[in-house]
Amino acid sequence: MQAVLRGKVYGAVTVGGRGQLVVPAELRRAFKIKSGDQLMVFAKLDRRNITLMPEKDFSRFLTKASRVISRLENKISKNK
Repeated sequence: MQAVLRGKVYGAVTVGGRGQLVVPAELRRAFKIKSGDQLMVFAKLDRRNITLMPEKDFSRFLTKASRVISRLENKISKNK
C-alpha cells in the first residue's frame, strides 16, 4: 500500500473483449505516450501487480545498465 501512496492514481481501466485497455488521457499526456507507442509490460505474479513502461524509457535504462556492467567487468578484469 505504501508504494501506491507515493504515486498517483489515474483511474481505473476496463479490459476489452480482445484484451485491450485504454491508458487514461492524463497519464498519456504526463508520459508523452502517443498512439502507436509501445509499452513494456512487467508483472509481479506473487503480488498480482502489473506495470507498464514506455519502451523508449526501458531501452534507455538498458543502455545505461549495459555501460555500468561493462565498466564493472573491466574493473574486475584489471584486478585479476
